[in-house]
Amino acid sequence: MDVPRTGVAAKKRKRRIMIIAGSALGLILATIAISRLKPAVPSVDRSTVWVDTVKRGPMVRQVRGLGTLLPEDIRWIPANTEGRIEKINIWPGTHVESDSVILELTSPELEQTAHDAELQSTAAEAELTTLRATLQRGLLDQEATTAKVKSDYEQAKMERETNDQLAKNGLIAELQYKTSKVKEAELANRNEIEKKRLQFAHESIDPQLASKQAAVDQAKQLAKLKANQVEALHVRAGMSGVLQQLPVQIGQRMKVGDNLARVADPTKLKAQVKIAETQAKDIQIGQKAAIDTRNGVANGHVTRVDPAVEQGTVNVEVAFDEALPKGARPDLSVDGTIELEHLDDVIYVGRPAFGQENNTVGMFKIVSGTSEAVRTPVKLGKSSVNTIQIVDGLQPGDQVILSDTSAWDAHDRIRLN
Repeated sequence: MDVPRTGVAAKKRKRRIMIIAGSALGLILATIAISRLKPAVPSVDRSTVWVDTVKRGPMVRQVRGLGTLLPEDIRWIPANTEGRIEKINIWPGTHVESDSVILELTSPELEQTAHDAELQSTAAEAELTTLRATLQRGLLDQEATTAKVKSDYEQAKMERETNDQLAKNGLIAELQYKTSKVKEAELANRNEIEKKRLQFAHESIDPQLASKQAAVDQAKQLAKLKANQVEALHVRAGMSGVLQQLPVQIGQRMKVGDNLARVADPTKLKAQVKIAETQAKDIQIGQKAAIDTRNGVANGHVTRVDPAVEQGTVNVEVAFDEALPKGARPDLSVDGTIELEHLDDVIYVGRPAFGQENNTVGMFKIVSGTSEAVRTPVKLGKSSVNTIQIVDGLQPGDQVILSDTSAWDAHDRIRLN
């Protein structure tokens, strides 16, 4: 028969409580231990990061931007008068000379106005000729009158002188003698008046002719202007080069000042490079530049820096100091590199994907002899296109990661596999 055991249930209960308490204590200790553990060092494949070695020596500061080739000599041909496009003789891409007729316009109103102006000019010249003949005839009449009065005065003078001798001898009546003296005085006065009239006639000819000549010149200039406008209906290139644009169509009505065509000299080109506004502050006129046309590199110098910022960039114009590579043509896309300055003896490294010049950033420096990299504060100095100056934090020979390390911002140490 079974014998009942006493105290077994109490022992089981006590053992169960001890097991639960031990498990809870172990869990608490494990949690504390885990919380005190440092996070695991992340591993990175070395081939996926860009590693560079810090160097010491000369460093060239440069800025780079995209741009295009533009002609130095560009001529927009405007419409000098209103007209309708009648004929297009030359199309874009064709070489033209200064007298090449690109297109022809028609304007019946202008042609009629030019004809009327020519007739007015001819009439004004005829009026000038008539006035000159009239003045010359009047001058001749005045000269004849002056000569006649002078002759009468000389006769009266001789008669009075003769009467003076007769009067002394009492051989002439006193009335006759006095009459001869009055006649002489009258003719002397008329002679002076006619002389003044003749002088006035001489002096008044030029002003009258000058006034009429001005009217003639005005009419001629108007006729010439209208004739030139009629001639301008035959639109000429005005320079030797290539016709680049022809933004018109046959039958289109053009107003004065509208652009009809653009001609450029393809042999004289310049580069216009767009530089980021944050990098353009140190660009100066005369700095050296290199323009890559994809078929070669041509050297030049900065000739102009646009004072305005357009869409975050500054336009910089570069003139070439040597012949351009083959294939260079207007509107060709190019890469431009401008030299800002030479730094003789500085510590530098390749430009990282993060951080700006004159700033302090955290860079992962590879610990010598290990595969680990430690975050190190580095003070940056002046920057270039591919390099940046190290002011503090690194020494020549140090190896640093230049790739974007934002994924490891929570870690101060990484392992390179």
